[in-house]
Amino acid sequence: MSISIISLIWLTLWINMAQLQQGGPDEKEKTTALKDLLSRIDLDELMKKDEPPLEFPDTLEGFEYAFNEKGQLRHITTGEPFVFNAREDLHRWNQKRYEALGEIITKYVYELLEKDCKLKKISLPEGYGVIVLNPNENYIEVEKTKSQVQLSSDGSDEPAEKRERKDKNFKEVKKRRDFYEKYRNPQKEKEMIPLYIRDNGCPEEHLIYVWDHFITHSAAENTFFVAHSYGGLAFVELMIQREADVKNKVTAVALTDSVHNVWHQEAGKTIREWMRENCCNWVSSSEPLDTSVESMLPDCPRVSAGTERHELTSWKSLPSIFKFFTEASEAKNSPLKAALTRRSHRIKHEEI
Repeated sequence: MSISIISLIWLTLWINMAQLQQGGPDEKEKTTALKDLLSRIDLDELMKKDEPPLEFPDTLEGFEYAFNEKGQLRHITTGEPFVFNAREDLHRWNQKRYEALGEIITKYVYELLEKDCKLKKISLPEGYGVIVLNPNENYIEVEKTKSQVQLSSDGSDEPAEKRERKDKNFKEVKKRRDFYEKYRNPQKEKEMIPLYIRDNGCPEEHLIYVWDHFITHSAAENTFFVAHSYGGLAFVELMIQREADVKNKVTAVALTDSVHNVWHQEAGKTIREWMRENCCNWVSSSEPLDTSVESMLPDCPRVSAGTERHELTSWKSLPSIFKFFTEASEAKNSPLKAALTRRSHRIKHEEI
């Protein structure tokens, strides 16, 4: 059954209920009966009907896509860019197809980084001056079998308080994922179970783990962060959990189209003050690069990244980010310049 038909069912029922609610006692009984009927309707089952199997190719060629000489993803027959709505009125199927293709492209990008950029993919610790975090890879999914025993990432030697905190965090993350998964993948032809990476069960945990085990032990005189999108939220959480350490170690933070929220994350006054002086958020905007952008939150200055495309904000703002880092490093070694820089940041924020 298509989405349009389902919408029609709901519209008809809603109109009938509205009409019945205007009547007398008999009409109220009919309203109750209608409510009972609605409660028995399983929308997931309705949406599954006539939905094709969630089975997709495992290669670009299978999807009939390829990258051209400019690095653009194009259909091998039509030459057109990727089309999300491959099948009309099947949003969840389209979403799953999009994600399957995304997994293939991710592997392709890794291959380019290793082949063309001469990078080497290794397990932490990396041992380089630049640490590239991977906060989105928190678990792997394996098919659950009858003989499968649920594996736990919790060590029996961990303190009870730490295990309790991790369990609570995993439950919250799982609740969010399950809610989204139920919407985008109602068929669930194979029951899968997640195997979480120990101490890295979510992006926030991953950043704190890398901070505790690698960044804090580095000999770098200046530590800088470039945090894109959800990475900005993870950085604010790091500050909440390791405020004193971050202030002592980090020189400056460049956020690019960050989705953090100091109010929702309950960042304290001292954190907000530090962010105003040491952070800058390059956001998607039609304005030229570095143009001040209005902000509703009193956390840090916001300037244009010189592009309206979320995924390009880091790349487009790189020249300004390195200039920002250089100035912050120089200011750190010059007390007078540091004071002037902080004053300049505050004036910019007040103007915004």
